[in-house]
Amino acid sequence: MLHEHIADTASAATAPTELAQAGCRNVTPVLNRVGDKWSMLIVMILANGPRRFNELKREIDGISQRMLTLALRGLERDGLVSRSVEASIPPKVTYALTELGVSLREPVRALGDWAIAHIACIRAAQQRFDSRES
Repeated sequence: MLHEHIADTASAATAPTELAQAGCRNVTPVLNRVGDKWSMLIVMILANGPRRFNELKREIDGISQRMLTLALRGLERDGLVSRSVEASIPPKVTYALTELGVSLREPVRALGDWAIAHIACIRAAQQRFDSRES
């Protein structure tokens, strides 16, 4: 399916290998963002409405201030999250999903549901693997 999409969007004169390489170069950064655990937790929290930085930090167990800042900047750069600053002392900064970010909720939720439904199978497989490796 990815190869078909690449072929549809690229010039017909480009060789198939170049098409696949261009697709990988373009898709990899997006998959890195949406595959990042902190980014996906942020998206799922913001799916319930805008949050301030400290609210996000409290809701995401184990995230450092630095990692939260980096994840929010990446999500903002990719157009998935908007950042609004209210002129007050101290400034009130609120994060919310953009329209593009909202479109990511369903696939992220589906992946989370899949993980929850299959965690017992995954843990059993890990235990079998680990017992063979010991």
